[in-house]
Amino acid sequence: MSKIHAEHVFTSESVSEGHPDKICDQISDAVLDACLKDDPASRVACETLVTTDIVVISGEITTKSRVNWEAVVRKVISEIGYNDREVGFSADDCKALICIHQQSPDISQGVTEGQGLYKEQGAGDQGMMFGYASNETKELMPAPVLYAHKIVEEFARLRKTEPKKYHFLRPDSKSQVSIRYKNGGPVGVEAIVLSHQHTPDMKLKDLEVLTKKIAEKIIPPELMKEKVKYYVNPTGRFVVGGPHGDTGLTGRKIIVDTYGGVGSHGGGAFSGKDPSKVDRSAAYMCRYIAKNIVAAKLAEKCEVQVAYAIGVAQPLSINVDTYGTGSIENDVALEGVIREVFDMRPAAIIETLKLRYPSKNGWSYRQTAAYGHFGRNIFPWEKTDKIKELQSAAKKYIK
Repeated sequence: MSKIHAEHVFTSESVSEGHPDKICDQISDAVLDACLKDDPASRVACETLVTTDIVVISGEITTKSRVNWEAVVRKVISEIGYNDREVGFSADDCKALICIHQQSPDISQGVTEGQGLYKEQGAGDQGMMFGYASNETKELMPAPVLYAHKIVEEFARLRKTEPKKYHFLRPDSKSQVSIRYKNGGPVGVEAIVLSHQHTPDMKLKDLEVLTKKIAEKIIPPELMKEKVKYYVNPTGRFVVGGPHGDTGLTGRKIIVDTYGGVGSHGGGAFSGKDPSKVDRSAAYMCRYIAKNIVAAKLAEKCEVQVAYAIGVAQPLSINVDTYGTGSIENDVALEGVIREVFDMRPAAIIETLKLRYPSKNGWSYRQTAAYGHFGRNIFPWEKTDKIKELQSAAKKYIK
């Protein structure tokens, strides 16, 4: 039973695929997908900037793939829905500036097997990464960020599948969900905030009605029993949006990308980075581990931290925190279970999660770049296929 008893309200936000920062994340990850398609060993560190009528992609890319960078950029922008010059940003005629060079050989030798001081494939950078899981939703995600994602994702779906009916919706939007917790679990939604870009002729009442309808569809009814406060376009108008309203950059929505502020964050962004970068791959592995621990009922909540040195394969440390909800002796014992079941070396992580071959396994890095990297079962790090191994390894520690 959880030792967390305090009643409190926790809030998380999400942003849509049309948000300027998310446009950048999707372009950077689409570049990564294009490189990996024909060269799984590609080294990619791609950064994107968007503003009024301009896209800049830059970074260090070493690949044998022949990629039309500008075509990748325009395809992403078009599929998001920026196809009208009147909104200040259009796939057809925005300017695209390409500034790309190869990865530093000093970094390359540390992450290429057989090179560097240790010969084994090492971590692509130093740093610490975190993964988290909680049994408060079936996705084993924190409820506030999960439902915030689902709200803006549903708005995007309606905008694209029923364009005549929802002609007043434009691509840029944000959501925010505040949930009251008691005894460690969610008991009710307190407030929902929705800011959605729209056409000049939209009636605010139409958006208010649609927001309430979507929220009641997305969020379980047991969390919607009390009166929910809605704040829809609180300024009263959101016509100017997207890159014309706000400059976007890759990697500026790291809390949206992960757990909505629940748990810890190592600080590194994900999008635009190939899996040799442990900022990304190890964070995915930590989520995989934490989710399997919760699914195996070894804890109600679990956070896993790992740390690396650049060029070194074995992690410097692994730390686990179950917030007092663990079912075995202590969290130190659970750390031993993790080491027994999971191989945390970068090459092993890449192989376990098949991170170099996304297209062959039915997913893409671009898909991760909007609506969260965690909580959707299309991604391999969301599998719960280690339950039996974890339970077997943990038997000697059960309380």
